[in-house]
Amino acid sequence: METSLFDGAFWMTAGAILVLLVLSGFFSGSETALTAASRGKLRSAADKGNRGAIRALEVTEDNERLIGSVLLGNNVVNILATSLATALLTKLFGQNGVAFATLIMTLLVLVFAEVLPKTYAITNPEKVASSVAGPIGFVVRIFAPIVSAVRFFVRGVLFLFGVRTDPDSQILAVREEIAGALNLGHSEGVVEKEDRDRILGALDLNERMVEEIMLHRSGIELIDIDQPLQDILAQCLESNFTRLPLYKNDPENIVGVVHAKDLLRAMHKLLNGGRVDQKAYEEFDILKVAMPPYFIPETTTLDDQMHEFLRRKTHFALVVDEYGGLEGLITLEDILEEIVGEIVDEFDKDETVQFEETADGALLVEGGMTIRDLNRAYDWSLPDDEANTVAGLVIHEAQMIPVEGQVFSFHGYRFEVVEKDENRIATLKIRSL
Repeated sequence: METSLFDGAFWMTAGAILVLLVLSGFFSGSETALTAASRGKLRSAADKGNRGAIRALEVTEDNERLIGSVLLGNNVVNILATSLATALLTKLFGQNGVAFATLIMTLLVLVFAEVLPKTYAITNPEKVASSVAGPIGFVVRIFAPIVSAVRFFVRGVLFLFGVRTDPDSQILAVREEIAGALNLGHSEGVVEKEDRDRILGALDLNERMVEEIMLHRSGIELIDIDQPLQDILAQCLESNFTRLPLYKNDPENIVGVVHAKDLLRAMHKLLNGGRVDQKAYEEFDILKVAMPPYFIPETTTLDDQMHEFLRRKTHFALVVDEYGGLEGLITLEDILEEIVGEIVDEFDKDETVQFEETADGALLVEGGMTIRDLNRAYDWSLPDDEANTVAGLVIHEAQMIPVEGQVFSFHGYRFEVVEKDENRIATLKIRSL
């Protein structure tokens, strides 16, 4: 036994085990760094010319292939190191060498190939990821055929058990990752509720349609172009809005949109030496100062519509259904309010507040208040898949037009119809069950 300790084969095997443990630690640390590194920080470093960050972004583009290659390399070196240790210690201690190899390799792999490199990698993942991206990229390319075959085999086995997988799916969905981090930060007191709502509101724009936030046609203020000019001027002056749709004969027949400032300029031109030109006044055609109407389908996403508003340099659009009928209108301000919250100016009515708390802890809510606004205000989770407003949710769940005083309980809340305006639910009292 003494001779075997100084045998050349012994030291070569021991050296090989040491190298394999180093490789195992390298694979473990690389996996932790590359999966924990912030792609935002890597992108910032890449924009400054950091080649390691550029390679790290390329390597992490396909997380499934990256993790598969790293796990394959890690398992190969761990199994090979354990096999060599077992052969070496069996030669020295006979059958007891198996037990010694299991104990020793478990401790070595746990400490030096798992905990130590992963702890180091997690302390500065972006720096480590940039350093290891080059060799890991080479490993990924070498193991790509094997990893692809394994992925295909795994999906085939899952398919046999009725599990369907999306080959293009990512391990982490960016939107859910950000939302989860924001909600966690808010629950821990790190992220303010207003900041969380703004960021989530911006992320949601691509998933929400204009019909969800538009002003319904019943609330649109229209101008009949066939009425006298004096009445049109009076209506514009009394209105809280600067842009008003014009219709002819039928409110569904929108022929233009007039801006109060354009109308004011036109009226100023009619002044001749401080006196109104009567003939020009009688022959004035409001359509000459009106803008052509801009129609959009109700299924347009808020993100697309915001970009379209910016591209067209306009703030006002009329929403129509699939048959071309007027459904409502939407402005750029409506979309911005989904991000920053309610925007109130000196022309907004005082009754914009749509809810108030009662002395008994309940909540009086206007039926027309959107479910999303209520959820954001009180951190509730009422569903808005089938209805946009609180009244719409009650009608959908009740499957009827309720009467005053009727009470319903669903989704963990008690809804009482306090006031109705004909068939419209005007006010509701909501209390958590």
